Amino acid sequence: MTILVTGATGNIGRMLVDHLLTAGRTDVRALTNHPERARLPAGVEIAEGFLGRVDSLPDALIGVDQIYLAPYPSTIEPVLELARAAGVRHVVDLAGPPENWWYPISVAVEKSGMHWTHLWPGEFMENSTMWAERIIESGCVREPFPDAANAPIAMDDIAAAAAVLIDEQTHHGRSHVLTGPETLTRVELLDRIADAIGCPLAFETVSRQETIDDLTPSMGDFAITYVDGLESWVHNPQQVDRTLTDITGTATTFAHWAQRNVHSFR
Repeated sequence: MTILVTGATGNIGRMLVDHLLTAGRTDVRALTNHPERARLPAGVEIAEGFLGRVDSLPDALIGVDQIYLAPYPSTIEPVLELARAAGVRHVVDLAGPPENWWYPISVAVEKSGMHWTHLWPGEFMENSTMWAERIIESGCVREPFPDAANAPIAMDDIAAAAAVLIDEQTHHGRSHVLTGPETLTRVELLDRIADAIGCPLAFETVSRQETIDDLTPSMGDFAITYVDGLESWVHNPQQVDRTLTDITGTATTFAHWAQRNVHSFR
């Protein structure tokens, strides 16, 4: 009944390992490309491999009953073929709904013939650390849409939900939209970071193109997609979905997350 956690030294995968151990699981196998740097807790079986190297996976899949599938669309189909052939029964994936760039993962998993549970999270609270350099240097964030509003979710909450759903057969064949507990504008997000660090921060409204130009060095072509997403929240603010609290019983507020991660903005 081994659980294979892929991306186990990434953000959500690493958090999921901790949640599974806290829940008393003793059958956790962690897939990592660099076992020598993994620093995973005692009691976790380590398997060397990477979703992008399909030939590294057969040994890691031996005896695996359930798998947490980190998002890696380019090899999704051969990975799922190997998992099914190895006897994997249930896939919990981090994916996305139609029109999301991770939707191909959802489609492939549903066609795999295995039981599945989709996690469709909104924007990660951790994405706000893209503001960190400007906050530290100037105390100012520059974006085009101060009123764009969504309900970001903490990565640890996604991991907590995945840990619950791994063994919940009643969730097989279900897609779970996961959001944080409140819808906040970009200005409100910045205000909560300001409260956490204990000093005022300014939001400067700039053009769409200026923002794309600022983000392109770190995001490449995805900068356009990201800014388009911000603009969509001006007219259609993302609403809170209560699925997370239904699954885990709790949800992290952005203010709490900012307090826990204040070091990122100082």
